[in-house]
Amino acid sequence: MNRYAIEQKFKSVAAFLIILILLPYIITVFVNGADAGDVDSGDLYVKVKVPDTEEADGLAEIRWTDYLAGILADEISEECEAETMKAQAVLIRTQIYSKLENSEDKILTESWLSRDEMEEKWGAENYREYHEKYIRAVEETDDTVIMYNGAYAWTPFHQSSNGKTRSAAEVLGSEEYPYIAVRECPLDKEADDEIGTFSYSYTEIQKLCRDFLVAEEDGEKAAQGYGFKDFEIKSCDSAGYVKELRIGNTVCTGDQFRDALSLPSSAFSLTEDGEDRIKITTTGKGHGMGMSIWTADRMAEEGKTYEEIIAFFFEGTELRNDIQETELL
Repeated sequence: MNRYAIEQKFKSVAAFLIILILLPYIITVFVNGADAGDVDSGDLYVKVKVPDTEEADGLAEIRWTDYLAGILADEISEECEAETMKAQAVLIRTQIYSKLENSEDKILTESWLSRDEMEEKWGAENYREYHEKYIRAVEETDDTVIMYNGAYAWTPFHQSSNGKTRSAAEVLGSEEYPYIAVRECPLDKEADDEIGTFSYSYTEIQKLCRDFLVAEEDGEKAAQGYGFKDFEIKSCDSAGYVKELRIGNTVCTGDQFRDALSLPSSAFSLTEDGEDRIKITTTGKGHGMGMSIWTADRMAEEGKTYEEIIAFFFEGTELRNDIQETELL
């Protein structure tokens, strides 16, 4: 065999070995992409508000998929089922599109986690696995949104209910959202941190609720202070959340009281806690309307798809994925 033939054979063998070594990587890139976190130059970008950015206007441009996945990671646990994450991705996307439809500057302000924040949260050893879960939830729901009567639906969600989700008609006094109705969620009673207990002095409550207490508190009542007899739950909605609460001569909503005291839920009961304190026991986490993430995750564990989960919590709406992103972003 001459020298030229030997060199050609050597080159062929070397090329074969290189292909053999790189073949697994080539297949992986072909199937999954070079890196789920890599930025695709052909993807859409959005302007977002970033308080700590070096840009003078406080804005930054990031990939739409990364932004939506970052919001998802900020709102739902990495341990949730894939179908739960997909359902949540659809809810978030619908909310954002609804806001953008009426926005002139198209600047997004929702809180989100950057890749660095995700890595800090989960650690380098778990970052890639969890990040890819959120990215897949966004990509596998494509551009799906929830519609009602030809418009974007209102898609509230919460961590867990008190066993039932609430009716928007009862909470808001409006028939605009008939698809947000009472839903039985008994498994929510098993949720993490489902029951909370909090103790406040009457003086603390008076200070925290001062924005909506009636003027009587400026006179004799203010000097006398409150006692347990000054607190009365007057009514609850059909899901068991406090609708009206009396404090002295003031009647407020359960949600006002929850917000003032930063309680996890407005499904609560009141008991005396000594001479000058009151104990508040809450059930559930969040406002109680729309999708319960805890029950959604139990449904996903049982094999329900994200479409079935959304249909359960938002009955009467429809899923569509023919909305053009470029019209909004």
